[in-house]
Amino acid sequence: MAAKVQGPNPSLGLRGSLHERGQRLTPQRQKVLALFEQLGEGRHLSAEDVHQRLRRGDGRVSLATVYRSLRLLSSLGLLQELELPEGGRRFELASDAHPDHHHLVCVRCGRTEEFESGAVLVAGEQAALAQGFLLLECVLNVRCLCPGCAAEGEPADGGEPADGGEEGDSLRC
Repeated sequence: MAAKVQGPNPSLGLRGSLHERGQRLTPQRQKVLALFEQLGEGRHLSAEDVHQRLRRGDGRVSLATVYRSLRLLSSLGLLQELELPEGGRRFELASDAHPDHHHLVCVRCGRTEEFESGAVLVAGEQAALAQGFLLLECVLNVRCLCPGCAAEGEPADGGEPADGGEEGDSLRC
């Protein structure tokens, strides 16, 4: 992972990182990063969410620019990308404080919550070691229904329960 930009003026470090790659720090890239910094750690936004929030501000950023900025800021290690099983992506501010965190992702509304678990990390390390792999990262994304969606009563796909069990069974891992 790339080094995170730190210090009193992160845009100076970002400008240098971009310059090394033959790119520049555009106002749109600054706005995307500033939005995540303003929201703080633990906030997960899709490209569409970022686009809507920025358009509310001054309206001068395209969705294509947001997608490019998110990919670039992720490649620099400033944002962390969360790939959802349904094909979507969410982004969050990268953090040294919580590098090994996991996500609960509602399959209906997309609500995403973070949690930490030493047991998940140990299981990942043990599985990698048992198979002769070198563990680089251990991330768990748990597909579930948030309390609001679960209260609506229907499974995520509108049909059978998500685990394939009988109607009324609880969802299991």
